[in-house]
Amino acid sequence: MMNARGLKRLPRHLALGSVAATLALASIVALATPKIIILPPDGAQLRPSTLPGYAKAQTNCVGCHSAEYMLFQPPNAGRPYWDTMTKRMKAVFLAPIDDADIAVIVDYLAATYGNQKP
Repeated sequence: MMNARGLKRLPRHLALGSVAATLALASIVALATPKIIILPPDGAQLRPSTLPGYAKAQTNCVGCHSAEYMLFQPPNAGRPYWDTMTKRMKAVFLAPIDDADIAVIVDYLAATYGNQKP
Protein backbone atom coordinates (compact mmCIF):
# COMPACT_ATOMS: atom_id res chain seq x y z
CA MET A 1 0.00 0.00 0.00
CA MET A 2 1.08 3.52 -0.69
CA ASN A 3 0.30 6.59 1.33
CA ALA A 4 -0.40 10.12 0.06
CA ARG A 5 3.33 10.88 -0.35
CA GLY A 6 3.89 7.79 -2.38
CA LEU A 7 5.70 5.96 0.41
CA LYS A 8 5.07 2.32 1.12
CA ARG A 9 2.98 1.80 4.26
CA LEU A 10 3.36 -1.15 6.62
CA PRO A 11 0.33 -3.33 7.18
CA ARG A 12 -1.44 -2.41 10.39
CA HIS A 13 -0.52 -5.61 12.28
CA LEU A 14 3.19 -5.05 11.53
CA ALA A 15 3.01 -1.43 12.63
CA LEU A 16 1.35 -2.40 15.92
CA GLY A 17 3.93 -5.14 16.42
CA SER A 18 6.81 -2.72 15.98
CA VAL A 19 5.20 -0.28 18.45
CA ALA A 20 4.81 -3.09 21.00
CA ALA A 21 8.43 -4.17 20.49
CA THR A 22 9.65 -0.60 20.97
CA LEU A 23 7.65 -0.22 24.19
CA ALA A 24 8.93 -3.56 25.49
CA LEU A 25 12.52 -2.56 24.77
CA ALA A 26 12.03 0.81 26.47
CA SER A 27 10.62 -0.85 29.60
CA ILE A 28 13.56 -3.28 29.75
CA VAL A 29 16.00 -0.36 29.52
CA ALA A 30 14.09 1.50 32.25
CA LEU A 31 14.21 -1.55 34.53
CA ALA A 32 17.92 -2.02 33.94
CA THR A 33 18.75 1.51 35.02
CA PRO A 34 19.92 1.46 38.66
CA LYS A 35 18.09 3.72 41.06
CA ILE A 36 19.98 5.57 43.73
CA ILE A 37 18.13 6.29 46.95
CA ILE A 38 19.72 8.53 49.54
CA LEU A 39 18.11 8.19 52.95
CA PRO A 40 18.36 10.88 55.60
CA PRO A 41 20.62 10.09 58.55
CA ASP A 42 18.99 8.37 61.51
CA GLY A 43 17.89 10.84 64.14
CA ALA A 44 18.37 8.32 66.94
CA GLN A 45 20.50 5.31 67.77
CA LEU A 46 19.59 2.40 70.00
CA ARG A 47 20.35 3.14 73.62
CA PRO A 48 23.50 1.19 74.56
CA SER A 49 23.09 -1.60 77.08
CA THR A 50 25.03 -4.53 78.48
CA LEU A 51 21.98 -6.74 77.89
CA PRO A 52 22.53 -9.35 75.16
CA GLY A 53 19.39 -8.11 73.39
CA TYR A 54 21.14 -4.83 72.55
CA ALA A 55 23.43 -6.50 69.99
CA LYS A 56 20.53 -8.57 68.65
CA ALA A 57 18.38 -5.44 68.28
CA GLN A 58 21.19 -3.70 66.40
CA THR A 59 21.35 -6.64 64.02
CA ASN A 60 17.64 -7.38 63.66
CA CYS A 61 15.67 -4.20 64.36
CA VAL A 62 17.52 -1.25 62.88
CA GLY A 63 18.26 -3.19 59.71
CA CYS A 64 14.64 -2.52 58.75
CA HIS A 65 13.64 0.64 60.60
CA SER A 66 15.16 3.51 62.51
CA ALA A 67 15.77 3.35 66.23
CA GLU A 68 13.31 6.24 66.43
CA TYR A 69 10.57 3.65 66.09
CA MET A 70 11.23 2.54 69.67
CA LEU A 71 11.05 6.13 70.92
CA PHE A 72 7.49 6.48 69.61
CA GLN A 73 6.17 3.45 71.49
CA PRO A 74 4.29 3.89 74.77
CA PRO A 75 6.88 4.61 77.50
CA ASN A 76 4.88 2.58 80.00
CA ALA A 77 4.70 -0.48 77.71
CA GLY A 78 5.37 -3.70 79.55
CA ARG A 79 7.16 -6.84 78.45
CA PRO A 80 3.98 -8.35 76.87
CA TYR A 81 3.70 -5.31 74.58
CA TRP A 82 7.30 -5.62 73.39
CA ASP A 83 6.90 -9.38 72.97
CA THR A 84 3.82 -8.84 70.78
CA MET A 85 5.54 -6.13 68.74
CA THR A 86 8.67 -8.24 68.17
CA LYS A 87 6.63 -11.27 67.11
CA ARG A 88 4.54 -9.01 64.86
CA MET A 89 7.69 -7.76 63.14
CA LYS A 90 8.64 -11.36 62.43
CA ALA A 91 5.19 -12.63 61.38
CA VAL A 92 3.74 -9.63 59.53
CA PHE A 93 6.80 -7.80 58.22
CA LEU A 94 8.95 -10.94 57.82
CA ALA A 95 11.79 -9.63 59.97
CA PRO A 96 14.59 -12.21 59.94
CA ILE A 97 14.58 -12.76 63.71
CA ASP A 98 15.46 -16.18 65.06
CA ASP A 99 12.88 -17.47 67.52
CA ALA A 100 15.68 -18.02 70.03
CA ASP A 101 16.56 -14.29 69.87
CA ILE A 102 13.07 -12.94 70.53
CA ALA A 103 13.24 -13.26 74.33
CA VAL A 104 16.55 -11.41 74.67
CA ILE A 105 15.43 -8.66 72.28
CA VAL A 106 12.21 -8.26 74.26
CA ASP A 107 14.21 -8.12 77.52
CA TYR A 108 16.32 -5.32 76.07
CA LEU A 109 13.34 -3.36 74.69
CA ALA A 110 11.29 -3.63 77.88
CA ALA A 111 14.25 -2.65 80.08
CA THR A 112 15.42 0.19 77.83
CA TYR A 113 12.25 1.64 76.32
CA GLY A 114 9.39 0.15 78.33
CA ASN A 115 8.12 0.19 81.88
CA GLN A 116 11.08 -1.83 83.19
CA LYS A 117 13.44 1.14 82.82
CA PRO A 118 15.55 1.73 85.94
